[in-house]
Amino acid sequence: MITLRRIMDLPSLMAWRDEVLGCVFGTTPDAELMKANRDYYTRHCPDGSYIAIVASSDGEDAGCGSLCIHDELPSPDNPSGRCGYLMNVYVREPFRHAGVGGVIIDRLVAMARDNNCGKIYLESTDGARHIYRTHGFTEMKNMLEYDNTQN
Repeated sequence: MITLRRIMDLPSLMAWRDEVLGCVFGTTPDAELMKANRDYYTRHCPDGSYIAIVASSDGEDAGCGSLCIHDELPSPDNPSGRCGYLMNVYVREPFRHAGVGGVIIDRLVAMARDNNCGKIYLESTDGARHIYRTHGFTEMKNMLEYDNTQN
């Protein structure tokens, strides 16, 4: 059985973030990056603009996910201007392909809807795109990205 719980305590948030960054980027995040993450949690958890959940399978922590809520200018395709950005959707290796990721995604989408988000989006690794598609996500059109880390 898969259960979900919201996490707000800094040690848990930091531990999950360290694990996700290590898995996704294949490296241990440095102290400066982890401090920036700590600062982010300190600013955004109390006001509800960052929501994190952990999924457990038969009592063992199996994965996590989070929702960042922000506002943009209201537009015809998003009259509320509220946006939900799914982040850190991650399932530990032994629990993959057992429905954990889908439960996390469904809950985060429901939380975004509950927060009046007219637009819900995310970034994905190539290997995970299929699960998002099966949960209603489609490729975004007309989007470009600027890599501000390049000089």
